[in-house]
Amino acid sequence: MRPTLVAPLRVTTIAFTSVLVLITASKPALDCVTVPALAATRGREVDASCPVTKVPTHLFVPPAPYSVKLDPQSFWFGTEKLWTVLRADGVWSGLPHYTPDDPTFRQKLLFWRAGFDAHSEPRPALTITGRRLDGRAPPLASDQANAGWQNPDQPFMLTGINLPTLGCWRITAHYRDQELAFVVRVTQ
Repeated sequence: MRPTLVAPLRVTTIAFTSVLVLITASKPALDCVTVPALAATRGREVDASCPVTKVPTHLFVPPAPYSVKLDPQSFWFGTEKLWTVLRADGVWSGLPHYTPDDPTFRQKLLFWRAGFDAHSEPRPALTITGRRLDGRAPPLASDQANAGWQNPDQPFMLTGINLPTLGCWRITAHYRDQELAFVVRVTQ
């Protein structure tokens, strides 16, 4: 008869849940996240050769009616004309492959723009380009963007990208007269 792991798993689950509750209880409210609080999340330093986009001194705050709330490990990046959400540590890790036999790394990106109308532009003219900064690689591949919304008065643009390799990547979004660029480290 094989021994079962139910009891150890139950103890591990309870311990993990307790740690999450303690961490969550000690975090500031999402709408009260400050630059010093975000700066503290930079504990995982990335390779200095990759100039990841850092949390700015003056945080961008989306205009009303968009929510300003975010995960404490993230920050809004851009202007009212085009913005996105980035991780404070600048790292995208554990990205999946689009299909089991596809060697590229898949990421979905959301972008917002004040005045964007998802109904009149269900397939927005948002394009994404990218190039690897720390080595040779083909450019990333980008899907046709689609419009979406969680609340009708807060529409967004959604697209998927496929990165051909891990490494340091400069990603640039182009929409109408705007361009928004950022750098991320893509790791296992």
